[in-house]
Amino acid sequence: MFSTNDTIVAIATPPGRGGIGVVRLSGPDAHAITLRLVTHNGSLRPRRATLTRIACTTDAAAEPIDQVVVTSFPRPHSYTGDDVVEVSAHGSPVILRAIVEAAIDRGARLAEPGEFTLRAFLNGRIDLMQAEAVADLIDAVTPLQARAAFDQLEGTLTAAIAGIDAALFDLVARLEASVDFPDEGYHFVEPGALGRAIDDLAGRTAALLAGARRGQLIRDGLQIAIVGRPNVGKSSLFNALAGAARAIVTDVPGTTRDLVTEVVDLDGLRVTLVDTAGLRETSERVESEGVERARRAAAVADLVLIVVDEDEAELVGTKHLVVQNKADLERPSRGVRVSAVTGAGLDDLRRAIIAALDVEPVRDRPALTNVRHIALVERAHVSLTRAAGAARRSMPEEFVLADLQDARAALEEISGRRASEALLEHIFARFCIGK
Repeated sequence: MFSTNDTIVAIATPPGRGGIGVVRLSGPDAHAITLRLVTHNGSLRPRRATLTRIACTTDAAAEPIDQVVVTSFPRPHSYTGDDVVEVSAHGSPVILRAIVEAAIDRGARLAEPGEFTLRAFLNGRIDLMQAEAVADLIDAVTPLQARAAFDQLEGTLTAAIAGIDAALFDLVARLEASVDFPDEGYHFVEPGALGRAIDDLAGRTAALLAGARRGQLIRDGLQIAIVGRPNVGKSSLFNALAGAARAIVTDVPGTTRDLVTEVVDLDGLRVTLVDTAGLRETSERVESEGVERARRAAAVADLVLIVVDEDEAELVGTKHLVVQNKADLERPSRGVRVSAVTGAGLDDLRRAIIAALDVEPVRDRPALTNVRHIALVERAHVSLTRAAGAARRSMPEEFVLADLQDARAALEEISGRRASEALLEHIFARFCIGK
């Protein structure tokens, strides 16, 4: 893992030009390094914006390159828990890179991906669930995704897991005390009461798991492949659902050769639409590869939209929905009737897609969305169920204790209290530099 004793620096805003760009420093020398970059005299007032100018060379006579706003967040009341300084400059990549390079010349180190959030975790500002929620919030493409991630960042899942873990800790402590007095049997807890307490905890984990599938769909989204023969209107339907002319549309068969994708919001769910090459036998090498890619995309999709403009279709051996395109023309009807040209039937198609996917209407924000969290809560639930059965049968305390300890270990892995270095590296590697 990275050193946590040095000062790190990175651009905290997205690449490219913008009205404002932010450079973030964190570490013991963040304040001192910043003062060597700006023309401001005196210390920076905590949590107060300071308007100043910045010069990015060590030459005392150097001309400033920008006017900036500098804000200091002294430890421990900062994002990372260390001293943090944020420099808001004009969003030119040239200026922002110059500020970062100047900070490095004065003793800072370029931050690794996710290192600011990693320091927040290591300093106890957030737990691992909240750290993962930061990445989910940045990656959110639908309002529901953003709200679910923000709930986790605010600590809703943290509170639920902590409540279960606290009750488990009490049961484990009493059972360990009983084990220390083997001649007394269940000396510190009666087997019936123990079984009821464990049943209650198993019910709480079951409640968390009840919305897990829906939560995972919200976070990870779905993939829908649009397939059919050439010139049935696949690309037109793709553009209509995407709300933009992403795919080329012509009357020439075989126009689409490769997969074209677009992410859309469908009733709060993140859906990746995949436009594919027309399915037909062909000896043309490029088109043949496109057809093969279309078949592979259909094979792994959560749902396949089979687009037809007549009463025929090549059905794919997976969950599918037949879409009758060109409904504005007088043709035999089959499946969901739509017109990609006029937009008629598109709302009916969206509702049919949700129904075909067997997804409950997404209104509430579930606590569990992350597949890692789901797997660990399932492990804790299985251990609790096994422990409850052992307690009801008055089996030796050691059997019940082993299962309860396994449940606690799973919950502590969710929060990060038992996270391995390899797990932390895996989680934080998906973060962008500067966060």
